[in-house]
Amino acid sequence: MHRLLRTFTALTALAALGFAAGCSSGSDAEKTAAVRGPSTGPSQPPQNAFWVDPDSAAARQVEQWQGEGRAQDAEVLRRISERPVALWPAGDNPAPDIKAATAGAAEGGHTTVLVAYNIPHRDCGQHSAGGAGSPEYYRSWIDGFANSIGASPAVVVLEPDAVPHIVDGCTPAEYHEMRYQLLSEAIQRLKRQPRTKVYLDAGNPGWINDANKLAEPLQRAGVAQADGFSLNVSNFQSDETTKAYGRTLSGLLGGKHFVIDTSRNGRGPLTGDRQDAWCNPPGRGLGTPPTDRTGDPLLDAILWIKRPGDSDGPCRGGPAAGKWWPDYALGLARNAKSA
Repeated sequence: MHRLLRTFTALTALAALGFAAGCSSGSDAEKTAAVRGPSTGPSQPPQNAFWVDPDSAAARQVEQWQGEGRAQDAEVLRRISERPVALWPAGDNPAPDIKAATAGAAEGGHTTVLVAYNIPHRDCGQHSAGGAGSPEYYRSWIDGFANSIGASPAVVVLEPDAVPHIVDGCTPAEYHEMRYQLLSEAIQRLKRQPRTKVYLDAGNPGWINDANKLAEPLQRAGVAQADGFSLNVSNFQSDETTKAYGRTLSGLLGGKHFVIDTSRNGRGPLTGDRQDAWCNPPGRGLGTPPTDRTGDPLLDAILWIKRPGDSDGPCRGGPAAGKWWPDYALGLARNAKSA
């Protein structure tokens, strides 16, 4: 992806969903439906409202490294494998991925975090190019996406980069109106599911640094019908920078709430004036672990939306966008903010 994710009232709203207790991430790592049992090792994570995939690429890597005698590396990688990370369902048929995840989440009373990332003309033809081949296909895909959630508690981050790419001019003008319409329709369709919260993506403060430029486009895309917006998906902006930006944008949108992606921001963004700072930057680290207990009345959740360890694209020796890259994952875990 390019350049590139409380008060009583907010907690109550989340509890209603079951929260109580090239930007791309592919779907190749979501294969199972069970919930990981409690870890007995020193890396045991705290209880979390969100589902942890016990068969993620990170979890499989831990098992592989243990078998190969790389116990120390395996233990470090548990900082990823034992945390809840968003699921990016497949662009052809999202149903199997979503149904497996929600079934697994139900066993522990958890909420599934999902990313809908299939808008036509996605990522302006860059590393995460693709998406639905037509508006009609996208409508059908979103309908299947929503149907697969059913009555399960879910958080959906809707179309990372789609609105910011309108604002920065990357998406050609002839596609703007249709994109606004499709996003608005997607929000309405997803919100028909009784326990689904929807956050329309709004980029990150290092990209569109003037929040005023995003307010009207987000409104045209239907953010008023969404639960809020998401910030910092697949990016590296710090928690405080992102929260401050979120509060500013919220003020322009009538007090809308937001969620942020902290999956790789533990060391902040790569410094220097480099156009490729968003693509597999070296020396980055895991950020604040996911939680719905944010202590901020506008911030509904801290999430790991980008799956840490999935490549941003074929840059700096990485594989294709969305593919698992164990060496990069290990680096992120070693540099974790909480380590």
